[in-house]
Amino acid sequence: MSIMDNVTVLTFFVLSGLNYTVQHRIIMFVLTLLCYSVIWIVNAALIITIIVNRKLHEPMHIFLCNLCINGLYGTAGFYPKFLMDLLSTTHVISYAGCLLQGFVLHSSVSADLSFLAVMAYDRYVAICRPLVYHSVMTKQRVCVFVFFAWLIPIYLVFMGSVTISKSLCGSHIPKIYCVNWLVNKLACSASIAHIAIPAFNYTFYFCHFVLIIWSYVYLIRTCLTSKESMAKFIQTCLPHLFCLLSLVVCLLFDLLYLRFGSKDLSQSAQNFIAIEFLLIPPLFNPLIYGFKLTQIRNRIMAFLCGKHL
Repeated sequence: MSIMDNVTVLTFFVLSGLNYTVQHRIIMFVLTLLCYSVIWIVNAALIITIIVNRKLHEPMHIFLCNLCINGLYGTAGFYPKFLMDLLSTTHVISYAGCLLQGFVLHSSVSADLSFLAVMAYDRYVAICRPLVYHSVMTKQRVCVFVFFAWLIPIYLVFMGSVTISKSLCGSHIPKIYCVNWLVNKLACSASIAHIAIPAFNYTFYFCHFVLIIWSYVYLIRTCLTSKESMAKFIQTCLPHLFCLLSLVVCLLFDLLYLRFGSKDLSQSAQNFIAIEFLLIPPLFNPLIYGFKLTQIRNRIMAFLCGKHL
């Protein structure tokens, strides 16, 4: 770091969440590499299956494909750096690298909620308005949904990232990765932008969650009147609902611990809470959809058996 005019200008941060012994770091490295490899395999398998099979080029599957791509994008912002830190005795990250990592992780989580929201809308139209489904969910409209599901999170998180000051009063981040909220806490003085933009982003995506839950309450009420609708709900909506709940629960654990967590909790437990949203959703989302959605399951099984459906 450098000091100019009594203002500390940081050029790097210290990630103080890693304090394992050498032996434990090697074990963690092997387990983390294995986990990251499995995440890549299951997500890539689902993405390739949807892309190469034209019969799967339907709105729900297109959204699912982008959800898996986003899972790979988000985990790429954490696992490579974490693996390098496990093999290193110093755990530092440059100022630019910290902002980039925070940007990738925040935008990935936001995009997850965006895609889960458009998937909920797709299920609402498919079940509650089946006669107009194909006229509502046209290719052009699906492309628009996908475009904005990527653009809006990236734009909102970018606006939050550019307001982070470089004049900070500390360099230690008590986690194993960078979080914009923690970097903002290190600022010597808070501006309105530091508070207003993150507050707007949190509110915006909390509204996503509320709208998704409302849509599912409406869907359940509608499906109770028809066995056919209930069967469609169980087949296509339960995986989506599980993915939503797993993401939200993981995020709540991390956010609530950041705000109210006890410092007496072991570092290993703190780290697990911190990486839940980078472990459970990217790993289980493709598995849940791959096994639950019949078309995708049949395509994957046909590929593994060397057959063509």
